[in-house]
Amino acid sequence: MKLLADENMPFVQELFGDWAEVVTCPGRAIRPEQLRDVDVLLVRSITRVDEALLAQAERLAFVGTATIGCDHVDTALLARRGIGFASAPGCNKVAVGDYVLAALLRVANHKGWQLAGKTLAVIGAGNTGSEVAGRARALGMRVQLCDPFLAERDPTAFVEFEQALRADVVSFHVPLTRTGPHATWHLLDEAVIGGLHAEQVLINACRGDVWDNRVLLQRQLGSAPLTLVMDVWEHEPEVLASLVPHVLLATPHIAGYSLEGKVRGTFALYQALCAQQGRVMDIAPERLLPAAPVQTVTLAGAPDQVLLERLVRLVYDIEQDDVAFRGALGQPGFFDRLRKDYPQRRELGSLQLLGADVAADELGFKA
Repeated sequence: MKLLADENMPFVQELFGDWAEVVTCPGRAIRPEQLRDVDVLLVRSITRVDEALLAQAERLAFVGTATIGCDHVDTALLARRGIGFASAPGCNKVAVGDYVLAALLRVANHKGWQLAGKTLAVIGAGNTGSEVAGRARALGMRVQLCDPFLAERDPTAFVEFEQALRADVVSFHVPLTRTGPHATWHLLDEAVIGGLHAEQVLINACRGDVWDNRVLLQRQLGSAPLTLVMDVWEHEPEVLASLVPHVLLATPHIAGYSLEGKVRGTFALYQALCAQQGRVMDIAPERLLPAAPVQTVTLAGAPDQVLLERLVRLVYDIEQDDVAFRGALGQPGFFDRLRKDYPQRRELGSLQLLGADVAADELGFKA
């Protein structure tokens, strides 16, 4: 069996190497002719799996994406051709929760805020949105959930989009859809952007095309700019460079790029392929992870917001990602290079807080 995988997927050789010929290449560089003799294709979000890519894939029997979202995969095409498919729902929700928590603490520092009592609206309350909501509640924030699909089952637990847009912080966690009653393409459009007030904070850690970046730039150039945290960008890997100086935190689509999240993504595809092939799994994901560089911290008491930011930065320093992004901006291929060469990042759960009267696990740390 021949397996072709995105080179940014970790532990592919360890999981599949004993029963498949493993070949890797950049996800954006996968071409139709490479798939002529491939049985298994493993991708991430940057590879569009469609009729054009699969035109010569005569042997292909399985496609897996190590991501939550599947908007880059033509699943209907795979079904018509009898090609097995698997994704990895929830694999990077913890990492995105870490990212948004780090961003909120950085925003609070920037604006002189105490987060407790502030309102956070989560747009899209699936795996990732729910994780972010839990972190915000642990900070003492008042959380609003906006998800029209889930609201059909329980309207009382959700707010309308118009109400969510009045929150102090609005964090987006939706898939990218262009059609249907609740399409998310340019969900943040000219009308919405124009109606926001200057003290608000917007976070996008889902898909770049959910925000109209050019209209957002015009807002930022005006007299009442917003505070922005942008991990994703319209037309990736291209970036509207003139918008970056007006963004508080700018990163290259790495919110979910923890080592643990990547392992979960690859392992979910390993599980699915083992099931399809009738193989017994003989590797546990925990065996793949190296020891964390810092494993325990003992505190004298419950940390305040300032100390909490220091503890988060001990594991994940979001400002390093921002500095790297701005330093590389404009260089040829910088966006994909930053993702490919992204330093190993652990989740907050790799650090245990001892002696603290704090809900460590609710914040993402190991209790």
